[in-house]
Amino acid sequence: MKKEIGGIVFLHKNKVTSKVLSPLQSSTLIMESTAMVSLWVLWLLTALVTTGAAEEAAAAAANGSSRPSVVNVGALFTYNSVIGRAAMLGIQQAVKDVNANPAVLSGTTLNVIPQDTNCSGFLGTIEALQLMEKNVVTVVGPQSSVIAHVISHVVNELHVPLLAFGATDPGLSPLEYPYFIRTTHSDYFQMNAVADLVEFYGWREVTAIYVDDDYGRGGVIALGDALATKRSKVSYKAGFPPKSDLNAIKDLLMRVNLMESRVYVVHANPDSGLNIFSLAKDLGMMGTGYVWITTDWLASSLDSFITADPNTMSLIQGTIALRHHTPDSASKKRFISRWNDMIRQGEASSGLNSYGLYAYDSIWLVAHAVDQFLNEGQTINFSSDPRLHDAKGSRLRLSSLQIFDAGESLLHKLLQTNFTGLSGRMQFDSDRNLIRPSYDILNVGGTGSRLIGYWTNYSGLSVVAPEILYQKPPNTSPQNQKLRRVIWPGDTAAIPRGWVFPNNGKPLRIGVPNRASFKQFVTESSNSDNLGGFCIDVFNAAIKLLPYPVPCSFKLIGDGSKNPNYDEIMNMIARNELDAAVGDFAIVRNRTKIADFTQPYTESGLVIVTRVRESSTNALAFLKPFSVEMWCVTGAFFILVGTVVWILEHRMNPEFRGKPRQQIATMFWFSFSTMFFSHRENTVSTLGRLVLIVWLFVVLIINSSYTASLTSILTVQQLSSGITGLDSLISSTEPIGYQEGKFARNYMIEELNIHESRLVPLNSPEQYATALELGPEGGGVAAIVDEVPFVEIFLPTYCQFRIIGQEFTKNGWGFAFQRDSPLAVDLSTAILTLSESGELQRIHDKWLTRTGCSSSNSDIGANQLSLKSFQGLFLLCGAVCVLALTIFFIKICHQYTRYSSTEVGESKDIEIMRETNARLGRLKSFKGLIQFVDTKEEDIDKAIQRKLSDKQQQSSRTSLDGCSASHM
Repeated sequence: MKKEIGGIVFLHKNKVTSKVLSPLQSSTLIMESTAMVSLWVLWLLTALVTTGAAEEAAAAAANGSSRPSVVNVGALFTYNSVIGRAAMLGIQQAVKDVNANPAVLSGTTLNVIPQDTNCSGFLGTIEALQLMEKNVVTVVGPQSSVIAHVISHVVNELHVPLLAFGATDPGLSPLEYPYFIRTTHSDYFQMNAVADLVEFYGWREVTAIYVDDDYGRGGVIALGDALATKRSKVSYKAGFPPKSDLNAIKDLLMRVNLMESRVYVVHANPDSGLNIFSLAKDLGMMGTGYVWITTDWLASSLDSFITADPNTMSLIQGTIALRHHTPDSASKKRFISRWNDMIRQGEASSGLNSYGLYAYDSIWLVAHAVDQFLNEGQTINFSSDPRLHDAKGSRLRLSSLQIFDAGESLLHKLLQTNFTGLSGRMQFDSDRNLIRPSYDILNVGGTGSRLIGYWTNYSGLSVVAPEILYQKPPNTSPQNQKLRRVIWPGDTAAIPRGWVFPNNGKPLRIGVPNRASFKQFVTESSNSDNLGGFCIDVFNAAIKLLPYPVPCSFKLIGDGSKNPNYDEIMNMIARNELDAAVGDFAIVRNRTKIADFTQPYTESGLVIVTRVRESSTNALAFLKPFSVEMWCVTGAFFILVGTVVWILEHRMNPEFRGKPRQQIATMFWFSFSTMFFSHRENTVSTLGRLVLIVWLFVVLIINSSYTASLTSILTVQQLSSGITGLDSLISSTEPIGYQEGKFARNYMIEELNIHESRLVPLNSPEQYATALELGPEGGGVAAIVDEVPFVEIFLPTYCQFRIIGQEFTKNGWGFAFQRDSPLAVDLSTAILTLSESGELQRIHDKWLTRTGCSSSNSDIGANQLSLKSFQGLFLLCGAVCVLALTIFFIKICHQYTRYSSTEVGESKDIEIMRETNARLGRLKSFKGLIQFVDTKEEDIDKAIQRKLSDKQQQSSRTSLDGCSASHM
């Protein structure tokens, strides 16, 4: 049946299609069918009928008219679908608006010829071929990516641009399909938005539930690529056929529910996607702990409802849904108002969704491009393709398919068109994608949904509208990512963990090293699931703290006669032969590349163990802390400081004066008594106090160092080998023992560059002791390199051995899991809880309590303290002494100069200063200078003042005598 309504020729064929409808959809079929019938009747009564539009367009093309009266445009979509019902009305309104606008296509009518693809790639291809017979210049649609893949081959051959408003598969590339133009956003951007959501909430794995066709597979591939950039992944791909029945989907969901991931990304069709949630609710998968993220199909379904269905909304509570973001504008508000009026009048059977807006804008895009094409004087001509011809007896009529001669030119016009439509800016970038892709992020709750944020490829997640963000510099930093609060399934605001232990009946396969010795860490049992030891007890205690059950099955690795290779156990985890490994596994660099470790539950590190012997002492042991040079310089400085202090104090301090014999005794007594801080003499001069303070600081350091060194020497033990630390271990050529199977061997070879021939594998404490006792000469080893926990067990039993030097690695022991296993994170939290509660220490004390002699780290072979260790202090003290003496002698010289510049005159009080003047009268000689220095400073000052006073009196007397003579 052929009907042309308002410039749109509808070709409708009655077909019986088998389609699985959900119980929720069946209740609306009668209403939708009634609305469709009313719509057809209304179109028949009110639309203007343009008879023979296709024939007129063909004739105009044949006549070579420069401005045809009619331009034919094809439209392909599924009439009876969520997207198709909105697209049909959107296209109708767009054609009406275009033909009513004199500024666009003036004198030319835009005639749209729609075809129903019936959600079938085969039928869609046939409809497309029939559409090509009408000499259309472009095709708008299809809505399905599956059909778009097929039809793209047709339009490529006939040079007819294809504007797909609903085909979002990223695999539809313009490189493969040059005449394909996507007038909506690719799922590439949508899946990046999903990946940003996953990263924002801290999830590492998701399960993808998708329809297994080009649309679904292309979206999931894009999702996997986007998650990989966030260090996350799709842990399980649950695809179902496009026309699956409810039982097949139910079986799929049951398999999904056995997986550990609880983050589900649903990428389905709007028409059948709600069936997934109906079945998921029946299976109890819409409760607390689950996360459901849907692509834009769910928002399109909800927007297409004229009135919200409470039964439908109850199925999807707590779901996060994405929706194409279309900016608010006056034209958009007017169009929504028109749409609502048509709904009230019964002319629309569907609410307006984003695909209806994209379909509307696609028609306007064609109108603008064709208008510009015609304004440039180009013509619409079609020519036969010689490669298309009908075989003898064929009824396919392939010869009726013609090539659009100006198709490439119109294609360029379409890509260059730039205008603002209802959906936003219609402009293409160099990759033929619409610019500024953005999505609304919705949280379904109650009887509707609420907006919790936006996503753009410009600034990531934000609560600010994209139109505002584009006015600012881009910022995708983690600190800038924000969303409003979400109510998750189960009506909770707590962010779900995103995973649970798999409910598939399979216990966790845990590898445990079957050690040959040091059974305190892992103790064997007749039942492999009933092991003991420090490592096993810590693991079991941590497992009990998890908020979910974790069935475990321990598997002993090794025969118990010698230690297994621990690196090989790590490789078994990487090969998926084990799920985890529990034991004394050091967290080292090469292992973290193939497995994930928990928080360390005990500290570890490599140390060097060797044999020691007691040192002999003698009567002069007290001299050993210092070298000979150190003793000599220390004694010299005692005398030097005493002399300097005596010089500085002698002129003004009575305690440093007296007979020469007494002064010498005072000087030595004062100097050496400072060693014990017991000097009795007070210092009164500033310079003397400065020297004394510095010297007392030096004495304090010397005393402390002497005491510590002497204590060490009297208790020290001497090494029986030439290895005294890490440097000597590397430089020597003597054999070195290590615990077989542990990482110490690889570390010494790869990091310390020790030749493999020097390394001797050992398996037990007894072998350690024997090898060290024999030494290199007897076929043993000079030292053993092992981890601290083992050495702490070994040394209390064998007291003749000691640790030398410090730990030269810092690491710990942890439990290993497969990469990206969430158990590693949860067990790390449990281990921290054990540590904070003290339970971890109690387990340690239960298995690793030390007995016997101490295994503390002694300073073996302590060296004497040499002058080099204190030369800085002595230089400081010497410099202060020199400075003080310099200042002192400058002061003496100044006083001496002042005294010498005053002439010695007669004085009435010469008897009083007899003794002083007698001593100061001989200043011209060196002996006189020495006597000047020896004179008390107080007497010097008085003598200078007396001379100055006498000189002034003499000057006054001379002046008076001169005045008397002049009067006479």
